[in-house]
Amino acid sequence: MKSYAFGVDLGGTTVKLGLFQSDGTLVEKWEIPTRKDNKGENLLPDIALAVLGKLAERGLTVSDVEGLGMGVPGAVLNDCYVKPCVNLNQWGGFDVAEEMSKLCKMPVKIVNDANAAALGEMGQGGGKGHKNVVFVTLGTGVGGGVIVDGRLLTGVHGAGGEIGHMKVVEHEERACGCGKHGCLEQYASATGLVNSAKKKLAEDGAVTRLREFSNLTCKDICDCAKEGDAVALELIEEMTRLLGKALASISCVCDPEIVVIGGGVSKAGNILVDGVRKYFKEYAFPGAEETEFALAELGNDAGIYGGVQMIIG
Repeated sequence: MKSYAFGVDLGGTTVKLGLFQSDGTLVEKWEIPTRKDNKGENLLPDIALAVLGKLAERGLTVSDVEGLGMGVPGAVLNDCYVKPCVNLNQWGGFDVAEEMSKLCKMPVKIVNDANAAALGEMGQGGGKGHKNVVFVTLGTGVGGGVIVDGRLLTGVHGAGGEIGHMKVVEHEERACGCGKHGCLEQYASATGLVNSAKKKLAEDGAVTRLREFSNLTCKDICDCAKEGDAVALELIEEMTRLLGKALASISCVCDPEIVVIGGGVSKAGNILVDGVRKYFKEYAFPGAEETEFALAELGNDAGIYGGVQMIIG
């Protein structure tokens, strides 16, 4: 194996890049802007320029590099073909790995960004030491990744790990971003929790500190719950119930060693994990109740760690 590899996380605003040693040790990380104009024609050339520039800066050549792994915000087929990405103005619809390899003169593998984060957390984060991992990220939406025996479960259509779009509530009138109704993302994401709170406050006259916030956030709800606010606690209870139930259903299919929870909502800490674990145990298949739970550890770096994991295994 060669001495170095690159991990890249292509986001809607910035591209995060990491130069790693071949054992997975991060050497350096940096960012460049994501230029989505002109149908994203500059995306790959900009990344290639950043990668080749870093090699030149360190006195290295492509012969020192095992390859480059990159996470993208969309569905990926066969580690190479990227379907059009909504967050990148529909950029995609071609073999990104092949094009990127031509530009930077090294082997390239592509992976969905949530799946990349799952690989990163398995390799160097909250799931380290395990080969069967379910990763769920709770942010603006709900993403995830399922790893079985060290390999990502991505599926035929690149939809494997789309945990956020499991239907968990019947007769929901609001539409999810995917166009369906009653998806987990509508209740367990930061956006979903706030929407649930606003709905409850509009329908219920209960006294609660949540009414004091003119621009209510997920953090406000979690903080109030930790202080014992009854309405906030009720909202957290329902969110963790739905998430625990969904994860129990997933465990019936892949029976993971550990569930790792990341994303901005995970900063709520024990009040979140304890609730999810409680309901997971209630709904899980007998024998799977003692599945481990952990918080993610890599934060915004999970994507670059996962990208490089695609290369170094």
